[in-house]
Amino acid sequence: MNFFERQAAARRVSSRLVILFALAVAGIVIAVDAAAYVATGSANALLFATLATLAVIGFGSMYRIASLRGGGEPVALQMGGVPVPEDTTDPNLRRLRNVVEEIAIASGVPVPKVYVLEHEAAINAFAAGYSTSDAVVAVTRGALERLNRDELQGVIAHEFSHILNGDMRLNIRLIGVLFGILMIGLIGRKILVHSRFGGRDRGAVAVLGAALVAMAVGYVGLFFGRMIKAGVSRSRETLADASAVQFTRQTQGLSGALKKIGGLHEGAKLNDRGDAEEVSHMLFGDGVGFSGLFATHPPLLKRIQALEPSFSGEELERLQAKWFASPPDGMQEDLAMGLDAGSGSRLPGAMQEIAVAPPMVAAQVAAPAADDYRRADAIASTIPDALRDLAKQRDAVMPLLLGLLLADDEALADRQRGEIAARMGEGAADYAARIHQQLLADLHPMLRLPLAALAFPVLRLRPRPDLERFLDCVFAVVNADGQVSLFEYCLGRLLTVQVIESLDPSRYARFGRRKPGNVRNEFATLLAVVAQAGHEDAASAQRAYLAGLQRVLPRDHLPYAPPANGVLALDAVWEPLDALDPLAKQAMVEAITAAVSHDGRVSVAEAELLRTICGVLHCPLPPMLERA
Repeated sequence: MNFFERQAAARRVSSRLVILFALAVAGIVIAVDAAAYVATGSANALLFATLATLAVIGFGSMYRIASLRGGGEPVALQMGGVPVPEDTTDPNLRRLRNVVEEIAIASGVPVPKVYVLEHEAAINAFAAGYSTSDAVVAVTRGALERLNRDELQGVIAHEFSHILNGDMRLNIRLIGVLFGILMIGLIGRKILVHSRFGGRDRGAVAVLGAALVAMAVGYVGLFFGRMIKAGVSRSRETLADASAVQFTRQTQGLSGALKKIGGLHEGAKLNDRGDAEEVSHMLFGDGVGFSGLFATHPPLLKRIQALEPSFSGEELERLQAKWFASPPDGMQEDLAMGLDAGSGSRLPGAMQEIAVAPPMVAAQVAAPAADDYRRADAIASTIPDALRDLAKQRDAVMPLLLGLLLADDEALADRQRGEIAARMGEGAADYAARIHQQLLADLHPMLRLPLAALAFPVLRLRPRPDLERFLDCVFAVVNADGQVSLFEYCLGRLLTVQVIESLDPSRYARFGRRKPGNVRNEFATLLAVVAQAGHEDAASAQRAYLAGLQRVLPRDHLPYAPPANGVLALDAVWEPLDALDPLAKQAMVEAITAAVSHDGRVSVAEAELLRTICGVLHCPLPPMLERA
């Protein structure tokens, strides 16, 4: 399956979750109604019991979902996660950040926030959030200490597959849904814990009886909740393993991490089993110890054998005996194997043209392969150290991103600088101009978006008023002369989208359902702007437009009509196009690629344009479109 098919599958799972939730609620209502009828013998009590049960479950789910509106960060903090600083000097944490940054660049997404569960000796990890804009990746201290770089890369690639496949938003909603199912049992438990009954007062006995009934009903909810989690999670974990192998193009890293989970005493089980059970469907390894019908992960040996078919249970026992006396040290293993010095991948020249095909580009969306990882390493090492340092500094990140938008034309750059000064002060304007002149003017165009991706985690740390002022400043800089280039517009739009989503991630998380016929005018506008920007004359642009249109709306006769306001017309198309059904998005990506490549030439600038459009529409592309 490609990215779009996995997104469609995740949407189907989300629909199935609604059905399972309804069945679980029905089971709980029946149990409560039965208890109410036995206690009162009155049919009238059934209506009250039903309404009260539905209210408790509904409010419980809404409360828990509301508590997770902030996305992945509340989940990481709940689990005891500690943020990993961008400038950390801890070798284990530095290695973790490097792996996460390289995989993010290879995937074409902003670098997620990184957390470490310091008090967990087990080997485990999870990704949480609603979208790439608010995603966090959390890793246990045990994973950092026991896994070598290849194994850590396999685990992080597994978690990135959850980020890219739409699993995160499904998982975070699952937490809220299951909390509602368990609410009645939680209420009963609280009553039993905090009640102080004396004698044989009939009222006290009745309350105690009701609490016991609620506890019994709670076990019904617990049963349904665990069954739902197991049913939803197991197949997604298998898919994440496969995606991680597809990405890294080697099985040793992921299988090595799984072997260490099975061979070490700590395994994958977390200390706080209460919180671990709530997020068990998110974890890399089984953090609770459920098996059979309640297992959220396939059996460990089965996961290893899917990667190494010849591996046996006897070999796992030998590893257990070996590591019991001398547990592995991941950093020492790295030193013994020799650290990878890089693949030597080179960036294409700024004026170089590449060959692409629409199906090839669609297949690359959110599906980075081993060559993308090697190139990401090359890109990360090619970004000047001075720029990487600025991307890590809280006070420098906004001037740095604004510097990416400044024009080379001196008169226009002065107007843009004036817009920055009016909104963020003379100091910020001078700083952005200095960064542009000294560090960004000659930056390879393929490094601009990766540099922005490195800066996003620090940008999101700024208070909301600062971010809102920054967004206003980005808009002003982009529109300083009323003649906005397509790249300038798209980079500014991408910055805006990523920041807006990070402010209120739950609002923007959705699986699209629209069909191409419902957004034909918006699609025609986007296609016309892209065709006009990539072709020198109107006739060539029209042919490119029609080639793209033929892939999505072959029966429609929408004339080629570039909008009078040019690129600014795209403001109205993003939201409708982002709401497309996943498979419709695939056709749209292929259509845009067909238009861009219709003249047989795709420049690096056009490739970056295509990547930016896909980024705005949540179809992330790797940093280079051609395969090695």
